[in-house]
Amino acid sequence: MLRIAMLSYHTCPLATLGGKDTGGMNVYVRELTRQLGKMGIHVDVFTRSQDDHVPHVLHELGYGNRVVHIPAGPEHPMSKQELAEYIPQFAEGIKDFAIDKGIQYDIIHSHYWMSGIAAASLSDAWAGAPIVHMFHTLGEMKNRIARTEAEREGAYRIEGEKRVLRRVDRIVVATLAEMTQLRFLYKADSSKMVVIPPGVNVGRFYPIPSDEAKAYIGLKPDDRMILFVGRIEPLKGVDTLLEAMSCLQMKESRPVHLAIIGGDPSASPEEMNAEMARLKNLCEVLGLDQSVVFLGVRDQDKLSYYYSAAEVVVMPSHYESFGMVALEAMACGTPVIASEVGGLAYLVRDGETGFTIPAEEPETLCEKLSWLLNDEALRRKMSAQAAAYAQDYAWEKIAKRIVDVYEELKK
Repeated sequence: MLRIAMLSYHTCPLATLGGKDTGGMNVYVRELTRQLGKMGIHVDVFTRSQDDHVPHVLHELGYGNRVVHIPAGPEHPMSKQELAEYIPQFAEGIKDFAIDKGIQYDIIHSHYWMSGIAAASLSDAWAGAPIVHMFHTLGEMKNRIARTEAEREGAYRIEGEKRVLRRVDRIVVATLAEMTQLRFLYKADSSKMVVIPPGVNVGRFYPIPSDEAKAYIGLKPDDRMILFVGRIEPLKGVDTLLEAMSCLQMKESRPVHLAIIGGDPSASPEEMNAEMARLKNLCEVLGLDQSVVFLGVRDQDKLSYYYSAAEVVVMPSHYESFGMVALEAMACGTPVIASEVGGLAYLVRDGETGFTIPAEEPETLCEKLSWLLNDEALRRKMSAQAAAYAQDYAWEKIAKRIVDVYEELKK
């Protein structure tokens, strides 16, 4: 039986989605681990302990696979720059766990650059155990779309990413776009890379009849809802969506609402993150108080109801390495309008499963939204095509491709 040490240093796969550092990567690690368990593969997911009240070993992913919280630095959330200091302590904690349990791992699978640094230390201690790595996002790409100095990633991250690229045995990239970014921005060795997109849990995300989904979340059958799901940070482009909503209000004779899932809209003004405060202020300025609702975080188990209740899901991001939300929405049979950036340009089939449009163009977004909202035949057609298309990304298929990489490296 293959034994995998899965590293997710800075964020726990069991964390509630929509928080500062929780998103597609959390879902990826959790769902891949579950699927590998179904295939009879033993996985221990190692993450940094952020709460001393949470048991250090949890069995919530099933199949005998564990989530192991390793104390590394203070057991509370910290900034990424602070976290980087405790990577050696994290690696030592994993080594101690392996010795204590008498387990030898065949493969180390690391996620995000900080886990890659820890993986290198573990490989050195474990007789050169092969490392499979996934970046999920890239510092150089974030810096390319940063609008302010505060949004820029520090040199420590870029240097860390370059170290990981030199050291690991295989890099799994979500799309050809990510492969191209690594080759041109980091001079990465393309022979180390393999393109395998993330998967989607089609047992959880599937089309729920619209009237039933709307009833579940408290809408009437004829209510019209546009949906955004994601972290509340500038690169997600929610401001573009709000400007498009302002335009849409003038076009539409029937009311249409926007629901935003993510962040903490009920935080006090002192604790609210700057982007959430900016977006709430923008709603007031644009006169959208009655048509936009900030729902905060929602459990993954409930998301399929929101996707299925929505007329359309919008991803107005400036950068996405893949776009897990788009895939989940399509699996629920909901058309997606997404920025033509990164992985989204590959994932959303323009005119077939939704529309791709240039980033930061609220007028174009407004036009596409109006078209979809008012053409029921097109919406139904796109819905059916989106649900069928998402089946190709079922975790059963994607995990097999990941296991092929493991097997190749283990030889």
